[in-house]
Amino acid sequence: MGVFHLIHNALLNAEIICPEQVFVPSALPSQETLELAHAPEYVGSFLQGTFDEQHLRRIGFGEVTRSQTLIDRTLAEVAGTLLTAELALEHGLACNTAGGTHHAFPAHGSGFCILNDLAITAEYLLRLGTVQRVLILDLDVHQARDIGDGTAAIFQGRSDVFTLSVHAERNFPSRKQRSHLDVGLPDGTGDAEYLGTLSEVLPGILQSFRPDLVLYDAGVDPHEDDELGRLALTDEGLQRRELLVGEGGRILVFLLRVLVLVLDTCLGHGVPVAGCVGGGYHKDLHWLAQRHTFLHRAATQLWQARRL
Repeated sequence: MGVFHLIHNALLNAEIICPEQVFVPSALPSQETLELAHAPEYVGSFLQGTFDEQHLRRIGFGEVTRSQTLIDRTLAEVAGTLLTAELALEHGLACNTAGGTHHAFPAHGSGFCILNDLAITAEYLLRLGTVQRVLILDLDVHQARDIGDGTAAIFQGRSDVFTLSVHAERNFPSRKQRSHLDVGLPDGTGDAEYLGTLSEVLPGILQSFRPDLVLYDAGVDPHEDDELGRLALTDEGLQRRELLVGEGGRILVFLLRVLVLVLDTCLGHGVPVAGCVGGGYHKDLHWLAQRHTFLHRAATQLWQARRL
């Protein structure tokens, strides 16, 4: 949890953003909003701090899950993703310094995720009529033929939400849900293959589904040094991944001499992007925070280049 504060500080200290660009939610989401993606009984137990031992084991945080501190932090994370999506629809691009809790199911949490901020946000905007179609792009490493399993389960069979996951095939979780499109990669996949796969898959989805908004889970756990990942992206590869997601132009991976053409990706299609930091695991939280800032660095570059 401490990494979120470090991400914010790192962005300001490196002057990637300025204080005027930082927005804070004016209120926490209501119980009714949470129930757009979660069962009322589950939401009630969460808010009252009365989860049983089975829920605690599935989520992974232990006894602290029942504390008001974690309850408030989790609600703030959802509020942040809701605000990020609203800002993206207004300005074309916005990024959260938290979010991407994709493992949470309607009636239980999983994998350190209590509430599914991506699903709640998609449902909220769809119910409001602000958007008609949402693409959830999940590049966190932990899908294994699902989009963080919870998100895939929530939107299975839906035509107004498309779930796209690019992930490590052999990673968590072992029980698999089905996304609209799952792309599993072998252990040790590096920059060239990863970026090539993404640049092949994403434009076609944008063309065929034509979303009004992309909710982007930009997990950094595909990095070669991540403690729980099984892929092998470098720092350069992660940064170029963010540009592939955000840019509709040419990206050259100089180190591997691979020219990746991405002609019709999110902003190139005129589709707003709301980014969340997603997963990342390392004992050095300062190291981890720096990896998470790649999303914001790329967003700043595109913001300036496109004069958004």
